[in-house]
Amino acid sequence: MKPTGTNTNEPADTLSRPHAKGGRWQQFIYGWLGRAPLSGASADLARSAEKSSIPNKSFRYGDGEAAVLLIHGLTGTPVEMQAVGRGLASEGFSAYGMQLAGHCGSEDDLLRTDWRDWYSSVERAWREISLRHENVFVAGLSMGALMALHLTVQHPGRIRGIGLYSATLFYDGWAVPKLAFLLPLFLSTPAAARYRFIENFPYGIKDERLREFIHARMLSGNSEEAGNLGMTGRSLRQLRQLISLVKTELSSVRTPALVVQAKDDDLTSPKNSEYLTRHLGGPTRVELLNDCYHMITIDRQRDEVVRLSADFFRSCLAPQYSPR
Repeated sequence: MKPTGTNTNEPADTLSRPHAKGGRWQQFIYGWLGRAPLSGASADLARSAEKSSIPNKSFRYGDGEAAVLLIHGLTGTPVEMQAVGRGLASEGFSAYGMQLAGHCGSEDDLLRTDWRDWYSSVERAWREISLRHENVFVAGLSMGALMALHLTVQHPGRIRGIGLYSATLFYDGWAVPKLAFLLPLFLSTPAAARYRFIENFPYGIKDERLREFIHARMLSGNSEEAGNLGMTGRSLRQLRQLISLVKTELSSVRTPALVVQAKDDDLTSPKNSEYLTRHLGGPTRVELLNDCYHMITIDRQRDEVVRLSADFFRSCLAPQYSPR
């Protein structure tokens, strides 16, 4: 049974769906519930509290006059933005990878924060960079794209352009379980905050070797390098609150926007890009990639993300900007 939205020309073995080995009934269950939709009460919190210090994984590459602030996604890490950061530096920009509050530590560290804390860390990073650079761009992956949009609304006219990579407004990709539409109902219950939702295969990565490497790091608990394998209901509630807010703000975004997404995004379908095109208030350019999944900043076409971003940001610096 092929997940909805996959490329029908894609060889079955390239998707490496392990649940295909379990027979039709198991495929049916995985299709509706996911491989591990929730792991039960978060029993690891006491142990995670032992790891209380959060390493600083922020970075800066390049010394260009124009700067790009790079924002990673929820439960992610600045490491997922490093390849794009290095690429933009080689294109003449200064690239700053910031770290969202509560991230790169334990699950307990993340639970001590909410979306306002995550946004506050973005705001601080942007203010610091703005003191050093006259022209500042902002780009984010998944939830990081939502942070970029919210920042732009808070500071109209101050940001030269934004890069929205795999922006997450709807969880409707082909790997999302079919019963996901019931998630808002479950999240409204008191029990939801105590449950951990496990990310579903293929974890946003099409490149099989890279996927195996990242998944192994996540399973080992190396959140500072690979992010967390899942998130609790409390963090997911915070994300949904941010999504609801950003949707109301889109028409106020006048900043030129580059929207980049995979055609076969396993978490968020191109419906997200279409929605942004219809609702953003400023000039918008959309680029769809054909050989990667959700994590486009580290997957097979990360160099294309760099090329598209560098060209777009340079066009925003031109005397008269118009999207192609």
